Amino acid sequence: MGKSLFDLSGKTAVVAGGTSGIGRTLALGLADAGADVVVVGRRQDAVDDAAAAIEVRGRRTLRVTADVTERASLERVRDACLQSFGRIDILIAAAGVSARVSTLAMDDAEWRRIIDTNLTGTFHACQVFGAGMVERRAGRIIAVASLSSFLGFNQVAAYTASKSGVAGLTRALAVEWAPHGVTVNAIAPGIFITDLNRHIVGSERGQELLLRTPMRRFGELDELVGATVFLASDAASFVTGQVIAVDGGFLASGVNQ
Repeated sequence: MGKSLFDLSGKTAVVAGGTSGIGRTLALGLADAGADVVVVGRRQDAVDDAAAAIEVRGRRTLRVTADVTERASLERVRDACLQSFGRIDILIAAAGVSARVSTLAMDDAEWRRIIDTNLTGTFHACQVFGAGMVERRAGRIIAVASLSSFLGFNQVAAYTASKSGVAGLTRALAVEWAPHGVTVNAIAPGIFITDLNRHIVGSERGQELLLRTPMRRFGELDELVGATVFLASDAASFVTGQVIAVDGGFLASGVNQ
């Protein structure tokens, strides 16, 4: 039997923001699909824990920390990956933070923290790891966008602005790097319960989100893996500039009842 279009064996992936939540799930999903995976995060203990889970799956990894807001730290990860693996085939840009606060009450420091991590951090990762892909004329970049890339949510202006920017950056880089053999896409998760938003479960806001989701449930993190593996694989060789919603029908929804 020939190799599956979705087989990532022999590929090397870097997952920025891969130590927890969505990023960790995607990192393990890529490993399950055959890739060697290096997770990037700020805390050594979290990096070590994710790396151990990757090694249990029989894949190779590294244990290096980095902060997406600091380009030099990402460059150190890139250099370590190139030394160990020779090339980087796949980048997942999943680092993200959020805060619910009235826009009139938001100070500049909090605005910058969210924009710097979610948008500028994604830009840094694409620059640092995309350069080698452009030079080699091959690569897959997948950002993590959001429902708020398309819609406005109450009291999360910085997060909404950052994720709208991620969607725009995805399209811009797709156009710029398509002639160089690099695809740039994003996934837009619907409502998935992570440490960032666990507080909404059972809340009035959570109930409203459930009502607006035609499947009437929150997503399971593993349900994000299929779209990500697809975009990282040979099956998506002519797909670029897309933001694929994995949202239980949320964005398609009008009146549900």
